[in-house]
Amino acid sequence: MTRLTLHTEATAPEASRPLVQRAIANNGFLPNLIGILANSPQALETYLGVAQATARGELTLAERETLQITAARIHGCDFCVAGHTAAALKQAKLPAEAVGKLQRGEASGEARLDAVRLFTEAVIATRGKVPDDALAAFRGAGFSERQALEVVLGVSLATLCNFANSLAGSPVNAQLQPYLPENLQRDGAPAHAG
Repeated sequence: MTRLTLHTEATAPEASRPLVQRAIANNGFLPNLIGILANSPQALETYLGVAQATARGELTLAERETLQITAARIHGCDFCVAGHTAAALKQAKLPAEAVGKLQRGEASGEARLDAVRLFTEAVIATRGKVPDDALAAFRGAGFSERQALEVVLGVSLATLCNFANSLAGSPVNAQLQPYLPENLQRDGAPAHAG
């Protein structure tokens, strides 16, 4: 049971309903995060708008999913860890072993992804006041100032959805359960992915 109303397409406020319908069309199901955010059409619109904006940036899908898994792990949002793990494996086609390591906050073996993970951790830990050496390491891995700001943007997106899920107590959809850390095999592959 959630602490906030978990809307369906039928119960969503009218202003949220077209966005809920779009989420169902894009995912094949209604992610519980969307059902929670539907309580506030502005929160749902902001979430979807920022997600679209980040997709137009210079960070690759794999780098964005690394950022989101990292932030969700730090913020303790199982829903977002599972959702972004599914996207990392299915859409970004990241190696399963690397994704499992990202879920645990370990080096993935992918240099650029590890640079994104470390910089994301530093941005969150310092609230953006990253030490000069952390910024230099990110830049040294081939990232630009624009991409550094895109990490901050991604952290803002993660904060919105991670905190909304935590506030609501959102359950992880059945479709995402196989991607929870405890349901992944040690190599990062879902035990029973559907």
